[in-house]
Amino acid sequence: MTHILDDLEWRGLVAHSTDLDALRAAMDAGPVTFYVGFDPTAPSLHIGHLVQVLTARRLQEAGHRPLALVGGATGLIGDPKESGERSLNDPQVVRQWVDRLRGQIEPFLRFDGDAAARMVDNLDWTGPMTAIELLRDVGKHFSVNRMLDREAVARRLAGEGISFTEFSYVLLQSNDYLQLHRRHACALQLGGSDQWGNLTAGVDLVRRVTGERVHALATPLLTRADGTKFGKTEGGAVWLDPERTSPYAFYQFWFGTDDRDVSRYLRVFSPRSREELEELERSVQERPAARAAQRALAEDVTTLVHGEGATRRVVAASQALFGRGELAELDPATLGAALESVPTVRVPGPELPPLVDLLAGAGLVDSKSAARRAVKEGGAYVNNRKAADADEAPAREELLHGRYLVLRRGKRQVGAVVVGADGGA
Repeated sequence: MTHILDDLEWRGLVAHSTDLDALRAAMDAGPVTFYVGFDPTAPSLHIGHLVQVLTARRLQEAGHRPLALVGGATGLIGDPKESGERSLNDPQVVRQWVDRLRGQIEPFLRFDGDAAARMVDNLDWTGPMTAIELLRDVGKHFSVNRMLDREAVARRLAGEGISFTEFSYVLLQSNDYLQLHRRHACALQLGGSDQWGNLTAGVDLVRRVTGERVHALATPLLTRADGTKFGKTEGGAVWLDPERTSPYAFYQFWFGTDDRDVSRYLRVFSPRSREELEELERSVQERPAARAAQRALAEDVTTLVHGEGATRRVVAASQALFGRGELAELDPATLGAALESVPTVRVPGPELPPLVDLLAGAGLVDSKSAARRAVKEGGAYVNNRKAADADEAPAREELLHGRYLVLRRGKRQVGAVVVGADGGA
């Protein structure tokens, strides 16, 4: 059986470690309790956080015990960003975000049986701590010289500066490790490579205070082959919350993965076996046009986050838009989300304009004459029905869910008509 550390390395999930051989020996001696932290600086996790969540899941499946920390205290402060000072959020808002993030993390972990996971909140021990206690019991063990050397701090000092609040963040995160070591015998902290300074500071604090050796493991920050940031689209981050990123848009993000990236992402995010993943990787080289790897990635991650039912609905919508399924069978939310990604013409109603105007308005043709030509040549469709008359207006009875029409030119060009309340011209 493959050792979990070997599996993580094969998946490209080990960027830094305090000592992999020592960590391997600790794991071989018995289950290791580890923690991974998430700060509630937004009402949802995004797919960058999913790297940590799924790595924690893999460690638990290998028999190790996860502590999932949502930082009710550190979320009130914010880790220093290189781009500038964070805005402090209202404590009540942060409290709500803590609950929402917990709800997103919990389905990925198991909370009973051997190696049962536990949710923890650093506000439980940080909230009652006085300033004197923080300075004496934690701050005394930190060198300001080393704190100034941290990359994010150094860049901020070279620019607009940094507040004492954010400068002190490392003390709070390090104290989390110390507290979890004392309370739960935690011996490993997991995080992204951008957190490496915080992770090693926590390791050092535990050693200084208790004399005991603990570990840190950092996963790499994922990037795209073209150098752009992973997990970002034109609309912003790709969120786990379906209200912020619809399951359809979520699926399409993964399905659109570049051939140069898809093998790496499959190893990080997919629950498939090594043999299955290697076969998909070969398909990228041998049959790239089939996009089998991208389809597997999109289905796997969408199912993990949103469930099998949502994935089925998204796949059905994708097929129906291009004439390979029944549009009328799609529910309003899935159809609406699918049409958000295509060129759209909005009309107030109640009467619909002629098809020639709709095709041109949606940008599927350059002009009305081009629209008439497309219809005459049999290449224009309304709700997957071949259009016969460019100057005829679609009937209101054709509207899907009373407000949508799907237009198509040829096999690949899709547009939409949205009628009604928010469809004013």
